[in-house]
Amino acid sequence: MSSGIISTSVTGLQAAQLGLLTTEHNIANANTPGFSRQRTIQATNPAVLTGAGFIGLGTHVATIERMYSRFLTEQVDRSQASVSALDAYHAQISQIDNLLADPATGLSPALQDFFASVQQVATDPSQLPSREAMISTAQSLSARYQALGGQLAEMYDSINGEISAAVAGINAFGEEIASLNDRIAVAQASTGQPANDLLDSRDLLVFELNKLIKAKTTTNSDGSYNVFVGSGQQLVVGSQAVGFAVTPSAADPSRLTVGLQTAAGVREMPESLLSGGSLGGLLAFRSESLDRASNDIGRNAASLALTFNAQHALGQDLLGQSLLSSPPTSFAPNFFALPSPTVIANTQNPAASPTVSAAFVNPPPFDGNFYTDLGSSDYRLTADAAGVTLSRLSDDRQWTGADLAAVNALLATDAQGFTLASSAPLVAGSSYLIEPVRGAAQNITVNSALVADPRLIAAAGPLRTAVGAGNTGAATVSPGSAGPGYPGALAALPISLSYQGGGLTNFPAGTIVSVAGGAPVLIAAPTDSVAYSSGADITLLDSLSSAPPSGFTFAITGLPNNGDTFSIVSNSGATADGRNALSLGLLQTQDTMSGGTASYQETYAQLVGQVGNRTRQVEVSSQAQQGLLAQAEASRDSLSGVNLDEEAANLIRYQQAYQASARALEIGATLFDTILAIAAG
Repeated sequence: MSSGIISTSVTGLQAAQLGLLTTEHNIANANTPGFSRQRTIQATNPAVLTGAGFIGLGTHVATIERMYSRFLTEQVDRSQASVSALDAYHAQISQIDNLLADPATGLSPALQDFFASVQQVATDPSQLPSREAMISTAQSLSARYQALGGQLAEMYDSINGEISAAVAGINAFGEEIASLNDRIAVAQASTGQPANDLLDSRDLLVFELNKLIKAKTTTNSDGSYNVFVGSGQQLVVGSQAVGFAVTPSAADPSRLTVGLQTAAGVREMPESLLSGGSLGGLLAFRSESLDRASNDIGRNAASLALTFNAQHALGQDLLGQSLLSSPPTSFAPNFFALPSPTVIANTQNPAASPTVSAAFVNPPPFDGNFYTDLGSSDYRLTADAAGVTLSRLSDDRQWTGADLAAVNALLATDAQGFTLASSAPLVAGSSYLIEPVRGAAQNITVNSALVADPRLIAAAGPLRTAVGAGNTGAATVSPGSAGPGYPGALAALPISLSYQGGGLTNFPAGTIVSVAGGAPVLIAAPTDSVAYSSGADITLLDSLSSAPPSGFTFAITGLPNNGDTFSIVSNSGATADGRNALSLGLLQTQDTMSGGTASYQETYAQLVGQVGNRTRQVEVSSQAQQGLLAQAEASRDSLSGVNLDEEAANLIRYQQAYQASARALEIGATLFDTILAIAAG
């Protein structure tokens, strides 16, 4: 009997001791990241049958269990992946928001200063100081574009570096998880008991991995994890880690992407497969916001340069030079210098693939001004056996034709602001990335000829009109305005029109005339008469297919008498003429972008608003997700976290159990000594 008491007491001592050790382990790790509270699970030892019934033989600790919920842990991991993605996105887009909205670095003040100087030249075109001021503000404006474009370009480099760091971290976590998988499998197979601390360490690695990329796990029969990242790509399979790599994109080598290491080399992964975590946030920011902001700034710069150049080319400089000047001439039609759109050949194109280039479309005139059809998207040009396809990447709008000429024909009616050309027919399997405006802001400059000689600013109109000195009627003639193609429309100057019997005559033979936007009429002989309508626009066109105002437009108003004449001559000696400068100044408020629907500043304000709204949206989403993460962590910690008050109570409980078992052991020992004494007597 005494031996039974002793053995039973010993089991109680052992169970209480393990309880004390487990409680102390919990207390020691109360502040250890990823630690899950542990508890002992006791069970009774098999009883012994006696004549009086079954007598218990004490207890044993069946296992030491960690307080863990896979559901709650995965909920925390998912929330952490979302928080990290939104935080990375917000940190980046906030930089663009601050850059665009800051008056010191934003575009609006520079635009206003530039066009104010243009208006000053229009007011006093003969003064060199006002022309020099216009050149200076133009250089400041181009420098502002360059600064904005350059800072956005630096963000691409920064993101490339952060992507590389994130992938290195993902690989490191993958290797550590694979190593722990191996240790856990061995430990659990050899003991049949859970390796609690190793399991906690592995779960902590998965949690940290979710800060970099969204990760999911499945459990194998040996207790090891398989880890899948993003949208299902394997990172860890048991004790094997699958490495990722950073590789230049085949479509754009300046852009780093994530690839999968295979026996055949690095295979580039679609960005859509990589979501969540800081890596997913960076990739989403780059494709959704940084590309759009860079293209919008570039579109603004390109549209300004193209439309301003188009109007500037219709003027005459202080030296009397214009497009009408006979060669040689130093007339500078382009006020701004702008690079052509960028075309990047895919690095995996067939060896025989030709070179593809792109060019901006000359801005068409519209309601007295010019506009561009340039958008904010990049494009992809591909060729296969069926033909050639141009895809707009923002919405997958496509133009398909048998060859590049057919695609260009489609772009003539569905304008995108550029045309394409190739050195030879495209080869099936080839692909090209078209970036019409991405580099425009970084590279816009003021024409160096104008910087060297401000007199070359074409502030005057190239033509002037006048009524005949001997006119007896009351009709007047407007100064007129030049449009694209005006040199071809006025090949024969001077022109002196005569009013006779309700019509205008003496147009040079071969002249093409349109009245009030009507059908063009070809003048066969100077005696041909064009019906006169007071105040109606009369446009001399450069071709029968041209539509006004592709030429020179003027109007005669009032009642002329027979024999009255109206002349059109070169505007020689026009040092005080600021008509073209006035037209240049009007571009500030006219609809010069988005197909003739928005001005420079409206489009820039729209970009600032879009970035600001997106920044606020991401910020709000991040705050909401932070709340969800806090709730998920609280739910997990309520189960797995260490409560020091509870552990203190457990210490007392196990201490008392230990003391009680020790007392029972003492009694058993006394009884045993008594039996021995009796036996000895």
